[in-house]
Amino acid sequence: MSDTNKFAVVTGASSGIGYELAVQFVQNGYDVLMVAEDAAIAEAARKLSANGGRAESLQADLATWDGVEKLVAAIQSAGRPLNAIAFNAGVGVAGPFVETQLDRHINLIQLNVTGQVHLAHRVLKDMVARREGKVLITSSIAATMPGTFESTYNASKAFLKSFGEALRNELKDSGVTITVLMPGATETNFFHRAGADDTRIGQAKKDDPAEVAKQGFEALMAGDDHVVAGSFTNRIQATMANVLPDTVDAELHRKQAQPGSGKKKKAS
Repeated sequence: MSDTNKFAVVTGASSGIGYELAVQFVQNGYDVLMVAEDAAIAEAARKLSANGGRAESLQADLATWDGVEKLVAAIQSAGRPLNAIAFNAGVGVAGPFVETQLDRHINLIQLNVTGQVHLAHRVLKDMVARREGKVLITSSIAATMPGTFESTYNASKAFLKSFGEALRNELKDSGVTITVLMPGATETNFFHRAGADDTRIGQAKKDDPAEVAKQGFEALMAGDDHVVAGSFTNRIQATMANVLPDTVDAELHRKQAQPGSGKKKKAS
């Protein structure tokens, strides 16, 4: 990496929105440390470097205390200021809450919530001390509605949205900006990993992760509060969800996320 370039970290960067965020950083003159819990992160960094970027990889499970501290140590050992970070790592769990494995829900909370808070507390202190830094937190339009059949996932994204907006206000005079990225359904491995392949939303047309990442990066650079990324439909959906009663939102989400709903739609 070059000491003359700015330095950024992207978590959950082995594929999907995270990888495309790393692409955006590199294309805009940043050196990037790409982080994920799976071994594919090494190939993702090699791929980005082969295209002229400056990227390194770190395999770390950010659902664990040690995994977060491993990343913090890597940031500190770089010996340079962290100019930007994208908190993008996250997982989903689909299906009836009482029928899905408890350890999957606990892991979701540890990664989507606990790990994010842990990492933010560790890196923000230095940014605030330097009075400079840009932070992107990947939430979702799922944050605007109760997640029937994705109960802990939507709740975790609502936490991240609230967390990010609270930090933004706390740090408004610090020189550090917090931007919340709120994509809709995006063409990534998310739905397959969550076990939602047979749902309506799992089978529906999805947004391009490259476009979502570009919109998120531009909002981050502009210091925006948040951005609802992807299709115009996402903005309509987020707006309507904020207007409708939670009971209605929960029922609408049920129609999209109920197991087998995609098969029913296809058969009709």
